[in-house]
Amino acid sequence: MTHTALGLSLSLYRFPQAPELLLFDNNTRGLPVVYNVAIDAAKKDPAILVFAHDDILLNDFYWVERIREAAQHFDIAGVAGNRRRVAQQAAWAFVKANPDVDGSQPSHFNWDQPQYLSGAVGHGKMFPCEVSRYGPSGVECKLLDGLLLIADSEKLAAHDLRFDERFDFHFYDLDFCRQAELRNMKMGTWPISVVHESAGAFATPRWHAGYRKYLEKYGE
Repeated sequence: MTHTALGLSLSLYRFPQAPELLLFDNNTRGLPVVYNVAIDAAKKDPAILVFAHDDILLNDFYWVERIREAAQHFDIAGVAGNRRRVAQQAAWAFVKANPDVDGSQPSHFNWDQPQYLSGAVGHGKMFPCEVSRYGPSGVECKLLDGLLLIADSEKLAAHDLRFDERFDFHFYDLDFCRQAELRNMKMGTWPISVVHESAGAFATPRWHAGYRKYLEKYGE
């Protein structure tokens, strides 16, 4: 388990009551598929669910308490997000995807205005690290970064909310937030210190495929 950033983080903490882990080693299925396995399992054994990428380092000594606080404050919480949502959004932090100079696939992205962004994320494979401070945390958002999402399983069940398995590793988080918005669920960011090893994989063939599915689903 310690060969991933998340696994290493978890192995270094000592808990009075350790969190239960649901691991999918060498997973090749889309994240919505494995996340829904956890949602289904929690119907019989309710829990605060944490959907996390395996390439994040947990740098908050009190991350367990922070997660409980986040779940008490919001129906769905994350560490970074956007306080608004616009049409044809290419990611939680971008408002527009611009096409290449030849007019083909979008590969250039425009950041949203700073007043709409929330939260903070570290970047790299060590600490201290570079930190992106997007804006104040603890505020309501329309969209959340999928690198770490927190939700009470009973609230998900009460609202019949699951991840849409048509998506794999891209746009599942935006879609999840839009489904939550349609159900009038409260979403927002919470101050939890994490470092993300990956910078994201934008404008790849799989990203473009996910973007098309996302636009088609919402008629944009």
